[in-house]
Amino acid sequence: VLSVVALLLAAASCRSQTQSFSPQPAPQILQQLSGAGRIPISHVVIIFQENRTTDYLFQGIPGADIAKYAIDSEGDKVKLKPISLGTPWDLGHTHYAFLKDYDNGKMDGFDQGLPPKRHLRPFGRGLDSELYPYHEMAKEYVLADHMFQSNQADSFPAHLYIVSGTATDAVIAPYHVSRNPHDRITGKGIAGGCDAVKTAYVETIDPRNASPGPTPFPCLDRPVLSDFLDGQGVSWRYYQAHRGAGDWFAFDAIRHVRYGSDFANVVSPPQAILGDLSAGRLAGVSWVTPAGPWSDHAGGGVSWIRGPAWVAAVVNAIGTSKYWKSTAIFITWDDWGGWYDHVPPPIKNAYELGFRVPLVIISPYAKKGYVSKKQHEFGSILAFTEETFGIPKGALDATDRRADDLMDAFDFKQRPRSFTRIKAPPFSPSTGDNAPDIDPE
Repeated sequence: VLSVVALLLAAASCRSQTQSFSPQPAPQILQQLSGAGRIPISHVVIIFQENRTTDYLFQGIPGADIAKYAIDSEGDKVKLKPISLGTPWDLGHTHYAFLKDYDNGKMDGFDQGLPPKRHLRPFGRGLDSELYPYHEMAKEYVLADHMFQSNQADSFPAHLYIVSGTATDAVIAPYHVSRNPHDRITGKGIAGGCDAVKTAYVETIDPRNASPGPTPFPCLDRPVLSDFLDGQGVSWRYYQAHRGAGDWFAFDAIRHVRYGSDFANVVSPPQAILGDLSAGRLAGVSWVTPAGPWSDHAGGGVSWIRGPAWVAAVVNAIGTSKYWKSTAIFITWDDWGGWYDHVPPPIKNAYELGFRVPLVIISPYAKKGYVSKKQHEFGSILAFTEETFGIPKGALDATDRRADDLMDAFDFKQRPRSFTRIKAPPFSPSTGDNAPDIDPE
């Protein structure tokens, strides 16, 4: 298996950056690894929300490793206080902020540098009145309480990781994208991707020693999971708020997708998935990113609290469709957003892994009320998807190689569970609800 994977990766790396990647696993390997008859899943839905930690979102889940108190930068014990999703302020979540918050594993730097009147902002837990749809999903299905962000930075690189398993390419390697894009002229944050303004750039880091690297234009090129799905004849869609540049629009930042025929699979607005489900057009693999007010991102104010209703709308649409018995849904968050979490991440190198982010797994084959204690990361979702569709695990030669495959969350021998609708506020998208072009840092 490893020799075949190596050949696939070598072939992909030799292609021009403007050509389409179309890796073709050998038939004998597909026969060994295919999910047909072993994994009764033919649809994977990856819902990628914004900027929350496990301690913030999942207080009170039985069996989950959740803290009620934090240790601040003065060494004092601080009780986590109820804070709404709809805060009018955001918290720092750059790579620099990670290092500050992490504080060499002491996990006590989240408030460091904040003025006294803002000292308690990072030490929040969500309101049950807002989060009950998420809690219902976790209690009925699976919550993974040792899921970690693969990288130690903000949204633009995190979104590259969820489609490619990393945030680099052959041009900038071994350096990885380590921050959201900025403008060379103004120095201000700016939307990323191949559609970014020509003066956009991203900072990079060498994961081996943390040294800074080149500052390329935010349009990279390397194999992505969709290349292997294409090779298997598996349909896919990436749902996003709008076309053009944006920190949450991963495939806009992958050159051969952005300028190739596959870009037709990038769909906007996000709620188009609800129409696709109703019309019987659910793809084999769907990435679902939100519009701003539904994203759980802090800083938008009281109108930005519709994340749980949005996610529940997607889950309920799948659960009441013909696709329920063949679907695995993974709901996770792209980074910690600066919010406190008490579990030190397992450090792989100078840029991986990041803080805990929640992961909820929903499927008719998901274990009921199960809290997964195994170590997971974004590459785990990619690995599950690879194995489900007969792609060799680790085909991306990135975090999908080292990560587990989330199989502990499932019992594929059990009779498929019937779906019970998730209780949630009505979800109704409003005109003009767009994700921000820039993810505030």
